[in-house]
Amino acid sequence: MYFAALLARTEDGWEASDTELDDVETLSDLADLAREANPDEDTVLVLIEQEDSWFGVVRVDGEDDPRIYVSDAAAAARSAYGELLLTDELLGREPGSDGPDLDALDLDGTEDGESEDDDEEGGDPADAVPHSPVGDSRILDDLGVSEKELRALDADDALGAIAEAVGASEVLETVR
Repeated sequence: MYFAALLARTEDGWEASDTELDDVETLSDLADLAREANPDEDTVLVLIEQEDSWFGVVRVDGEDDPRIYVSDAAAAARSAYGELLLTDELLGREPGSDGPDLDALDLDGTEDGESEDDDEEGGDPADAVPHSPVGDSRILDDLGVSEKELRALDADDALGAIAEAVGASEVLETVR
């Protein structure tokens, strides 16, 4: 289960809309969707959370490249929505390099009855993706969420805490 919302900053404050990501295939598609939410080219935040295991923030400011923060790259790598955010650049890989085959990852961490301890010798492809935050941890500094505060957020309440800090908690709750 996932939740995704767009928060668009306008002259009158923040406007929120929930969004389906099923038709979004790339980070570029996601950035275009965010830009459509605010034709005035002001800040748009795309907030994504999945099953209280990870959250992501994509910030689009006008035509600038999107800035991304993901709370747990390894958890996000197991999600189709996380794959949108985990670019080669974000993971520190050469563009087009053969990183882990994210489609081949087993979602529960085991294969056909193997225990999780059976993988110690061969190395799990998910290990190539860090079990830690990745991206721009200063993404919300100017909006009232410091790097330290962002890194300290738990996935189960992160979006609410971010919305509250930027002054958009009421509008976010209307789309939840």
